[in-house]
Amino acid sequence: MKRIIGAGQALPDTTQTPPAAPAAVREVRRVTVDEGSAGQRLDNFLLRELKGVPKTHVYRVIRAGEVRVNKGRAQADTRLEIGDEVRIPPVRLPERQVQPEAPAREFPVIFEDEHLLVIDKPAGVAVHGGSGVSYGVIEALRRARPTAKFLELVHRLDKETSGLLMIAKKRSALVHLQDQLRERQGPKAMGKTYAALVWGDWPAKLKVIDVPLVKFVGSDGERWVRPGKDGEEDAKRSISLVKVVQRTPQFSLLDVTIKTGRTHQIRVHLQQAGHAIVGDPKYGDFERNRDLARGPAKFDRMFLHARRLQFTHPATGAQIALEAPLPPECEKLTRS
Repeated sequence: MKRIIGAGQALPDTTQTPPAAPAAVREVRRVTVDEGSAGQRLDNFLLRELKGVPKTHVYRVIRAGEVRVNKGRAQADTRLEIGDEVRIPPVRLPERQVQPEAPAREFPVIFEDEHLLVIDKPAGVAVHGGSGVSYGVIEALRRARPTAKFLELVHRLDKETSGLLMIAKKRSALVHLQDQLRERQGPKAMGKTYAALVWGDWPAKLKVIDVPLVKFVGSDGERWVRPGKDGEEDAKRSISLVKVVQRTPQFSLLDVTIKTGRTHQIRVHLQQAGHAIVGDPKYGDFERNRDLARGPAKFDRMFLHARRLQFTHPATGAQIALEAPLPPECEKLTRS
């Protein structure tokens, strides 16, 4: 059963001008590795501890021997263990303006235990900061749970996509779940099914889309994905299984199960098949999306919802199946 933590909680005021970032960290720090960081590479550990410091500088201080693990020199790929002491040298931070801190926010919880958290992410919320976004789900959760030792995204959803999102609460869970994501077949493979509403009448015989995808940067500077060709350099095999759930005069409601997790995979696969996702602002039918948003339905989001997850629990080995119902605005559109 879904439960919502922190619903109605007032968010802190983030409209004030943030202070400037400190120009330097002048003191040596000695950090003891806890359970949340056990098994992590030294370079990744430092990148998190030294937020804002360029990667090149982090690797430079490691090569120079300024970073020590248990008083000895260490390499960037050194795996840390519980109880290790890491000496972090003074570093100079670039002069910059600090971004506003993420407001503390909880999200509807579908499943939670000491190992992982699965939430129902709303559409319009990024999963993490970056690329012009100050913060996302993970930053807001960390602010809302200041005592949590470890919170990391297991996978990602596009900002416009709603539905099931997994967050690991232990590094061991993160590694285990990401291993499942990389499996395409077999009992260890994670199952991810999305509800997608597309324009038009989806062909009943089109049940498998096996089209390679290529990522590229457009003339607008944005990241795009296009269908590729077999043998094309940088083209990665991408497989989506499609099942028609419902047909209406305008739309087809589909269940799409992905066997590979490529960027924008479902959006591009359905669009190249001639049936773009309703409301997709990047690959969709812009005129029909605009008319739908301005019309009686007032539907102004992308209809793509991560509705089902199947996975093996990282600690118990139990088979877990979770579902998130369609958001009300999506459910209403399927009945129109």
